Amino acid sequence: MTDTIAFDALRPRLFSIAYRMLGTRADAEDVVQDAWLRWHGSAQEAVQSAEAWLVTITTRLAIDRLRGRMAERESYVGWWLPEPIVELDERTPESSAEMASEVSVAFLWVLERLSPEERAAFLMRQVFDHDYADIADVLGKSEAACRQMVHRAQERVQQQKPRFDVPKDRHRDLLGKFIEAAKVGDRAAMKAMMAGDVQLVADGGGKVNSFLHILHGAGRVAGVYWSLEHQNPNKVAYRAARVNGAPGLVRYVGGKLESAQSFLVEDGRIVSIFIVRNPDKLTGVPQFI
Repeated sequence: MTDTIAFDALRPRLFSIAYRMLGTRADAEDVVQDAWLRWHGSAQEAVQSAEAWLVTITTRLAIDRLRGRMAERESYVGWWLPEPIVELDERTPESSAEMASEVSVAFLWVLERLSPEERAAFLMRQVFDHDYADIADVLGKSEAACRQMVHRAQERVQQQKPRFDVPKDRHRDLLGKFIEAAKVGDRAAMKAMMAGDVQLVADGGGKVNSFLHILHGAGRVAGVYWSLEHQNPNKVAYRAARVNGAPGLVRYVGGKLESAQSFLVEDGRIVSIFIVRNPDKLTGVPQFI
């Protein structure tokens, strides 16, 4: 039982690494399961650190899987967004993904711009605080090369990050007001809560209708919410939720789940909205209200 106990103690961390690398729950769980099979079949008495061994295996497996997935994502219909981890009960404990700003939908969206090895190096250094010797060992590269990868990745990520972290209570209050405005199609009120250059990214995956281009501008984005309410009077319902650890919402149309939505807030205004409509990515969310 020793190998099982050791692995189970590290499972949340391994899932956290795999999910940040891959952006889908199913792929992350598959990687963790593969890591378990390798751990179970290894000569554990020769392993000095179970954590170091399992983190290395999990990261390498995730890199390999991400390389395979990149070709699929190139042919993906529309924009690819990560599968959201949605918690409808605010009183529930944080999920096994060790929720924080480093796993937000906005953060994972930015990570899509990195190569698999850059993504792994960046996460190991900036999120999981590994030293460069560990990163070099995992990636099979020199420490100098790993430093360069982390530096390049940091520059790209920093360009997309908000300048200030918004306290979750303020984020939640703003979102509550937004939901009330969206319920009645109050376009002016919604626009007032958005930055002028707000962007909306939607993922339908070719399974449902969705925007194939990123929408920009408060008028256009507020108009999307107004139009949905106008076309479905009294049939659109919103429910506050925690999406990847941050305040978000799920939307139902005609009583059926339509999307999970994540919001990036800066200086008291919504600057980005990420809407996941692909039903394959919403299987973990209650389908009916």
